Amino acid sequence: MNAIEIKQLEKIYTEGKKALDDISLVVPEGTIFGFLGPNGAGKTTTVKLLNGILNPTGGEIRVLGLDPVNQAEKLHQSTGVLTEHAGMYDQLTGIGNLRFFGQLFGMTKAESETRGMELLEKLGLSEAAEVKLKSYSTGMRQRLSLARTLIHRPRVLFLDEPTSGLDPESTKSVNELLLELSKKEGTTVFLCTHQLRYAQEICDEYGLMDNGQLLALGSLEYLRQQTFSHYKLLVETDVMPQMLNSKKNGENTYELAFQEKAEVPQIVKAIVQQGGNISQVTPLDYSLEDIYFALLEGGKMHV
Repeated sequence: MNAIEIKQLEKIYTEGKKALDDISLVVPEGTIFGFLGPNGAGKTTTVKLLNGILNPTGGEIRVLGLDPVNQAEKLHQSTGVLTEHAGMYDQLTGIGNLRFFGQLFGMTKAESETRGMELLEKLGLSEAAEVKLKSYSTGMRQRLSLARTLIHRPRVLFLDEPTSGLDPESTKSVNELLLELSKKEGTTVFLCTHQLRYAQEICDEYGLMDNGQLLALGSLEYLRQQTFSHYKLLVETDVMPQMLNSKKNGENTYELAFQEKAEVPQIVKAIVQQGGNISQVTPLDYSLEDIYFALLEGGKMHV
């Protein structure tokens, strides 16, 4: 089953600005989906539409089979949304906030307490459970916001820059929790971020956005195949024949492009025949950043 289905979605604001232009995509259940692009690309508008906060100008949306426009209240029982500025109460403790929001979702006080302590433990906040929120650091607040979003065990989780302001250790604990939710509990994660390297570490599928348009959609390997017609190779050598058409990256370090993987032994042979001493040969995969910027230069991929 698909957790999210979007067909030809369009959003034009009253002042005439087109925030989304003919967006179509599906997100299967249990997927960590990276919805990526710079500020102003249309990510936040899409999340608001998916949660019934805004109404679309055109197109269709379904989240868990529900229409966010007409069934928003029912939908919100099964979804969680984390924005960069999640609202909580400074005078309540960490666990007090989680008890409060759990009960808002119809959980008992005891259920909220148990679930809240479980989440605080996983996010490294158990020692701050009885500390008032006003004493929390920015990173602690961010982790508690994620716990609040997860308190009612949502089936679909919408996250906007969930690791913003977190140190590496906290980021690791958040990532481990998201992977556990996706792989073990089947939770669908719709992750909005402009941090392409971060998204590459954790996401299964990607939607690359720019100026309200979907540039490309698919797995990292699919995007690589569709965007680039060649491979890259990094060679460390003291001699690089001119006929190999390489780019120098540093002292005795060269980058080459080639069409087929079978060409690698031929490249090595050519260097050796010219008297080169090879220290290392490293195939390079194109990163999500490489793909994104190539698409910006070359235009929209067929999706």
